[in-house]
Amino acid sequence: MSEHPSTPAIIRIARASGEDALARPVDLAERVRSLRKERGWTLEQAAQAAGMARSTMSKIENGQMSPTFEALKKLAEGLGISVPQLFTPPRSTGPGGRMSTTRAGEGEAHVTTTYEHELLANGLTRKAMLPYRARIRARDFEEFDGWVRHDGEEFLYVLTGAVRLFTEFYAPIDMKRGDSAYYDASMGHNVISLSPEDATILWVTSLG
Repeated sequence: MSEHPSTPAIIRIARASGEDALARPVDLAERVRSLRKERGWTLEQAAQAAGMARSTMSKIENGQMSPTFEALKKLAEGLGISVPQLFTPPRSTGPGGRMSTTRAGEGEAHVTTTYEHELLANGLTRKAMLPYRARIRARDFEEFDGWVRHDGEEFLYVLTGAVRLFTEFYAPIDMKRGDSAYYDASMGHNVISLSPEDATILWVTSLG
């Protein structure tokens, strides 16, 4: 069984769950114009922030063109939001009240040949983060079918045992209980247990 497609699948499942729950799609042109005006920017200022021509920004705001995904990414970065937020109605300015509690052992299980994932806070849709507890079954890098890679950033915290974190651009790092790491998840990464028993870690992956 290949680890490479398994972990991204968890990310996609969570993201699909959130998108299914979205309200009726908003008008992109109107949304972009509204976001620009909220910031008090002129077309020129918004275009400069997004790294695109003023004429392109104007066409987007007037619904005269459908931007490519790369253009959407530039636009979102320039506005300081994520791409999904471009298509999400503005949120209420009042305080949020969402919360989800997951009791020990009650997370949603996803088992692979190298990891046993327990998804946490699975009752919440449209999450900005995907938290999960993982039991590390792998003992050797060769047990993986290449690198694991996916969108977002990731935080790893060792709960029990000792692990070795392999990353594509850095030397392997040995970590023990209480150690943590934060890295770009698009960089290849794999984790093995160095303990006689399976190590356990907390992973938190961004979904924005």
